[in-house]
Amino acid sequence: MNELGAAIVGCGSIFPLHAKALTELGGRLRAVVDSDPVRAQAAAQAYGCEALTDYRELALRADIGVVHLCTPHHLHVPMALAMLAAGKHVLTEKPMSHTYREGLKLAEAAARSGAQLGVCFQNRYNDPSVRMKELVRSGELGRLIGMKAVVTWHRDEAYYTQSPWRGKWATEGGGVLMNQAIHTLDLLQWLGGEIVSVRGSVTTDALGGCIEVEDTAHARISFANGAAAVFYATNGFVENSPIDLELVFEGGRLAQRRDSLYLRKGEEEEVLLCGVDAPCGPPGKSYWGSSHVSLIRDFYACLDSDTPFPIDAWEGLKAVKLAADIYESSGTAVRAFS
Repeated sequence: MNELGAAIVGCGSIFPLHAKALTELGGRLRAVVDSDPVRAQAAAQAYGCEALTDYRELALRADIGVVHLCTPHHLHVPMALAMLAAGKHVLTEKPMSHTYREGLKLAEAAARSGAQLGVCFQNRYNDPSVRMKELVRSGELGRLIGMKAVVTWHRDEAYYTQSPWRGKWATEGGGVLMNQAIHTLDLLQWLGGEIVSVRGSVTTDALGGCIEVEDTAHARISFANGAAAVFYATNGFVENSPIDLELVFEGGRLAQRRDSLYLRKGEEEEVLLCGVDAPCGPPGKSYWGSSHVSLIRDFYACLDSDTPFPIDAWEGLKAVKLAADIYESSGTAVRAFS
């Protein structure tokens, strides 16, 4: 793994995934940063590194070459811009920005920089996602005709009150589209290719008393290759269900159920991939996927070989743009695409 020292900014809920991945991969985590000194110190003690409260100190550290951003959405762009200007490589959690306009600014800055910027859309590294992408590219099943994606998760009032930046346009940039289901939007555009039109709407059905943003969204997405996708996402369900993702081709259909992938041709169905959370394997995987280690390994491998990371700023911006187009089509959340 790359010998560059690393720092993680933000010691909240996503922090352990990055810290654990770095540890497993043999990376050098030299510092953690959080505006809460108690939380920063606890994280530093857990991983045997230095605790800081001001991320700007990292710009002056010659021993730190990579900065992971695990902060609230509205902080991704200013922090990434500062680190890129200091010559640091940046790996940011999704979304890369909380508005499309800010994302463009960051992508342009990353292109001018000598450093790399990567975006954590780790579900592209899930085995079913990789296999679906291979089958789309190969044409083995014929032309892709359509896709369906359904996300039914649960978020309650406590989820928002414990992290006050959530649920607000100014800091989260959106609701279920920008936080939970953006991974699924990314998969749809990654598998489907260039998008030519989007029609959709957003509503707040379950959490209207505690959030400004939407908790439910749906859309129909048309692609340049003639395929069409339908998408539905909500945080108003009673539990976090596995994502339902289906691809229809001229010669068959693929269905992801939990971590397994099934191929149906006519009345025949076969298992292409059997995941650990499926009936044919032991339970244990989370409903959101667990490929952070694979993504982080790939990011550092690209740094080692001086090759572009595949989910760069321009690639990461596509899902932000798709979410923004759904907001614009809905006409109810103009803040999101400004």
